[in-house]
Amino acid sequence: MREERAANELRPITIDTTFNAYAEGSALISFGNTRVLCTASVEEKQPPFLRGTEKGWVTAEYGMLPRATHTRGGREAARGKQTGRTVEIQRLIGRSLRAVVDLEALGPRSISLDCDVLQADGGTRTAAITGSWVALRIAVNKLLDEGLLASDPVHGQVAAVSCGFVAGEALLDLQYSEDSQAEMDANFIMTPDGGVVEVQATAEDKPLHWDQFMMLKTLADKGIADLAKHQLEAVAR
Repeated sequence: MREERAANELRPITIDTTFNAYAEGSALISFGNTRVLCTASVEEKQPPFLRGTEKGWVTAEYGMLPRATHTRGGREAARGKQTGRTVEIQRLIGRSLRAVVDLEALGPRSISLDCDVLQADGGTRTAAITGSWVALRIAVNKLLDEGLLASDPVHGQVAAVSCGFVAGEALLDLQYSEDSQAEMDANFIMTPDGGVVEVQATAEDKPLHWDQFMMLKTLADKGIADLAKHQLEAVAR
């Protein structure tokens, strides 16, 4: 199943920050065959619940193109309702990014991250979070360059990676063929210095012990460190 990479190795990662010419920040990120376009849009307005304050906001929306998978899925807009999965993922992306942004320093403006899955082969939410940080960083850099911010509101990096046990082996960055057979899979949203933003973990067959969970955490530490390097290289270009 995993002939071409080691158990603790990420899929090939690419980040293209030139794909969208109009957004304040963008990143077309690939985790192997999973490809997600993340765009950051800056608006000089606050959500209603923050009006009267000087705080900003960072939020996210997530969606999959109809043919992102092997069979066509209808557009949620055509059905008039988002699925619970979509709502859960976009809330996760927003929470993850706000964990590394000082909303007071951002000021009374909003940054929206739109994450569109062009092709899915496992790990769409982890790719979306990782790519969204790049898009956010680029957008904020432009605000700083234009003198619209007194200080940098982005105080850290955040990235995300999946891990799981497949046929008894702990693996990093699961593709769909692995994720669909995993006895346990987990998504780790972390900072490169080891800070944990959120962990989602589920045992599919039988409960796994904490020592096995920590094996996954060790894999995630390496994966997040590698992803952080890719992020920094992308924003430096």
